[in-house]
Amino acid sequence: MFDDFRNEFPADYLAGFPWHPHRGIETITYVLNGTVEHGDSLGNSGTLGAGDVQWMTAGSGILHQEMPKGNAGGQMHGFQLWSNLPSSLKMTAPRYQDVQGKEIPEIIDDDGTAVKVVVGNFWGKQGPVDGIAADPQYLDVYVPANVTKTLKVDTYRNSFAYVFDGSGYFFEAADPKGVLLEKEVMGQEVNIRDLSGNRTLVQFGTGDEIKVRAGEQGIRFLLISGAPIQEPIAWHGPIVMNTREEIYKAISDLRNDTFIQPQH
Repeated sequence: MFDDFRNEFPADYLAGFPWHPHRGIETITYVLNGTVEHGDSLGNSGTLGAGDVQWMTAGSGILHQEMPKGNAGGQMHGFQLWSNLPSSLKMTAPRYQDVQGKEIPEIIDDDGTAVKVVVGNFWGKQGPVDGIAADPQYLDVYVPANVTKTLKVDTYRNSFAYVFDGSGYFFEAADPKGVLLEKEVMGQEVNIRDLSGNRTLVQFGTGDEIKVRAGEQGIRFLLISGAPIQEPIAWHGPIVMNTREEIYKAISDLRNDTFIQPQH
């Protein structure tokens, strides 16, 4: 699951995400504007500011809350991605990785393309978040106006780009004619200039690179990939397991106050 939470009206987001459970997944929160205060059943608490990242491994079970607050102008903007855990790690001990924006390496190429490496290795830089089950790559990419850029991706991973600012075109890099990857944007510019406007996610097929051409305002997007787990999925709200029986067990644990597993 991928969520782009953005708003200019505090009344719409201050209710936040009160106490709720997670089991069997990891959640990745990346804040662009405003702050997110968080706390959990393990006693962890803190605040994510603009540019900060939190990677939470829910594992065997955690209860937490996330309460957003806008910046000085009332704006709130961030992303949360849920990453599945393989069956062997679904009941692992919960843990957090909080990363300040200043710890995230940024590479600026000669043509002005800028890439922040949140997770994984890219252009010789290693992101600060590690030990993630899906062995992902999570990049924040900006390509300047009218620049065409080719970016390497792993052939054997599932990859997608999420455009959240500017405009541009995505192409199959191997095709010199520049055939667009998604029918939904075929022949159209992916235009995400307006804060309240549409957002576009492009899921890529097989291949070892993608090509993007930025529009007149440049383009900024998340480029995310991960190794396929290839296991059955059963889910109920924020709980993601492999079988329905495991879902029933999680719900029973919640009702019996045994959801939080003892850690050794």
